[in-house]
Amino acid sequence: MAKITYISGPIIKASLEGESPKLLEVAFVGNSQLIGEVVTASRNSITIQVYETTDGLKLGEPVKLSGEMLKAILAPGLLGSIYDGIERPLKKLGERIEKGKSVFPIPKDKKWEFTPIKSIGDKIEEGEPLGYVMEGNIKHFISLSTGIKGTIEEIKPKGEYSVEETIAVLSNGTKLNMIQEWPVRFPRKYKTRLNPDIPLITGQRIIDFLFPIAKGGTASIPGGFGTGKTILQQTLAKWCDADIIVYIGCGERGNEMTEVLEEFPELEDPRTGKKLIERTILIANTSNMPVSAREASIYLGITIAEYFRDMGYHVALMADSTSRWAEAMRELSTRMGELPIEEGFPAYLSSRIASVYERGGFVETLSGHTGSLSIIGAVSPPGGDFSEPVTRHTRRFTSVFWALDKELANARFYPAINYTQSYSTYGETVRKWWEGLHKEWYELRSWMMKLLQEDDKLQRIVKLLGSEALPEKQKLTVEICKIAKEMFLQQNAFNPVDAFCSPEKQIQLVQIIKELNDYWEICLKEKAVPVKILKEQEVVNEIVKLRFKEKISENITDKIKETYENLLKNYSE
Repeated sequence: MAKITYISGPIIKASLEGESPKLLEVAFVGNSQLIGEVVTASRNSITIQVYETTDGLKLGEPVKLSGEMLKAILAPGLLGSIYDGIERPLKKLGERIEKGKSVFPIPKDKKWEFTPIKSIGDKIEEGEPLGYVMEGNIKHFISLSTGIKGTIEEIKPKGEYSVEETIAVLSNGTKLNMIQEWPVRFPRKYKTRLNPDIPLITGQRIIDFLFPIAKGGTASIPGGFGTGKTILQQTLAKWCDADIIVYIGCGERGNEMTEVLEEFPELEDPRTGKKLIERTILIANTSNMPVSAREASIYLGITIAEYFRDMGYHVALMADSTSRWAEAMRELSTRMGELPIEEGFPAYLSSRIASVYERGGFVETLSGHTGSLSIIGAVSPPGGDFSEPVTRHTRRFTSVFWALDKELANARFYPAINYTQSYSTYGETVRKWWEGLHKEWYELRSWMMKLLQEDDKLQRIVKLLGSEALPEKQKLTVEICKIAKEMFLQQNAFNPVDAFCSPEKQIQLVQIIKELNDYWEICLKEKAVPVKILKEQEVVNEIVKLRFKEKISENITDKIKETYENLLKNYSE
């Protein structure tokens, strides 16, 4: 048996006596049997990163190798659960987590009503479902694990069974229950990767209309302290049209994670009217928990998300924050004596970030269904510096970049997404879907983006000299953008109407802004009506308040036309 020879925080080294360890093998460290993972191995020694606090651990204590990798337990009972970074259920562990305590993550005694969809004599392949159980409104399919296939010799009739009970037997003698196990560091298998051409609708106008994310897409939310990363992720978790939500609190402050754990069980699901927690899995690994478990928490969350994706569901994973995960990686690398690169991060930083985001995607599953895993990671660059390594490498491997702005956040502008720094590469892939709602969506989006970019250039002059220094044409651009920012880019998360905006309403709002812009340009061109008079018309106040109305009256366009046609008739210089 191996014995501890060196201890440095979560990193321990142990001498070997005739054993042949494998990389990423789970080890039980010390008399308390702390859970760890082999990260380096040589002929005579191993290095282990321990996922629990190593306080009180002594040299000479034994290390037992398990022969298995760190695995996720996947079965009915995951939904609505709260886990730590190594899938221990926090509700069962209580207020104080005992060192080395291991609790099975799924309730073993709970009975689930199993409904078979296969019969005796049916041939079944890996990934195919035998039947399903209902978890709230979610149909939880019980499928064959990878590598298992055969002909069904026995299958239980519809009835209530625990997760460990045998529900089917194959002709080769394989007994099947409701539990699957999967190594967290390896992606689950699928047939083919599909083009992500369906948008993940979030109800946030600046995201859906200007910087969309597709189902199966990847996005990063970089922003300094206080810019609203956590709030935005919670908003996306509540309102996005994903079937399943996996929320990972990775190294965030304890009070922020406590707020999530307290609020999520009380939030009403806008899709079902029930509690949002019923289709959510929470993984809590706060900043005061062992740093090594942060890495495990990311991979655990992705593995659980892939499990539901393989059932044909659209899954959204929120990771808050990947910067804390990278900082934990830096600390562990330093303790192991590895050569650092920029800002002390290990040389494999970019490959680890890539290994996380590349597991997202829109796929055809082994069972022939289509499902998606969308990954949205928050990044916390020190001082809001987007050139630091974690933000820069995350930007390389994600297709959407929602840059949060400190000035916008200080101005109570929500969401504080800077429209000049943000981008999305999914504009073309989701174009067909949006044009199915309105054939001019792409033109409207391009017009809005161009208008906002022009305004950004003009704001530099406005800040120096004031808006009066601008010619009327440029004043018009600035004033139209003010309206666009107030009624379209900004949203009130506490207003029941404005918190979520449907795609149809988003298109209507942009059409109205463009129509107003067109009439202003006509008035300016034909009779040189000053912008000051154009913006003082009563219809402008009505337009600004449209975002708080559930339905937009068709009369508003007639009112715009009538107002400015009358102005043209009656105005004289």
